[in-house]
Amino acid sequence: MSRLILFNKPFDVLSQFTDRGTEGSPRRTLSDFIDCPGVYPAGRLDRDSEGLMLLTDDGRLQARIADPKFKLPKIYLVQVEGTVSEDALAALRNGVRLKDGMTRPAKAEAIDPPDLWPRDPPVRYRKTVPDGWISLTITEGRNRQVRRMTAAVGLPTLRLVRWRIGEWSVEGLGQGAWREVEV
Repeated sequence: MSRLILFNKPFDVLSQFTDRGTEGSPRRTLSDFIDCPGVYPAGRLDRDSEGLMLLTDDGRLQARIADPKFKLPKIYLVQVEGTVSEDALAALRNGVRLKDGMTRPAKAEAIDPPDLWPRDPPVRYRKTVPDGWISLTITEGRNRQVRRMTAAVGLPTLRLVRWRIGEWSVEGLGQGAWREVEV
């Protein structure tokens, strides 16, 4: 039977088990939180992003989760700088032109600030610049795609939390916590 681990990755953690970038690096990795030999990340989550990561010991399941051809929806909660407008949401829903081409259409809606764990370090707030939250669902996974999409519509990302991948959610998992689920 396949193993599947749901992990709530904190901010400033690499989505790999070792840091080969620099010898003796103080950067935190998955091995600081998870001690389960034989499991590997099914996809990546940038160091400056938080939320759901899936890890498995099953190569086929890993491919089904991570490969864009399967179009597994990923839901992100995104805190953006600026006022979320209907025009910006419509642009996200239609697909955004990035340097590497058009994105697939996304589901995008303005949401109230979600009840999330505190981020360490906290997001820098500026009294003179408003911010808002968007729920964004995409079915592809380009490098830093959500951040590039929101920037393209004039709403730079301040905080990015992956909330759901397919049927699996980070709901109920504390920051840095993980649990194994049946597949």
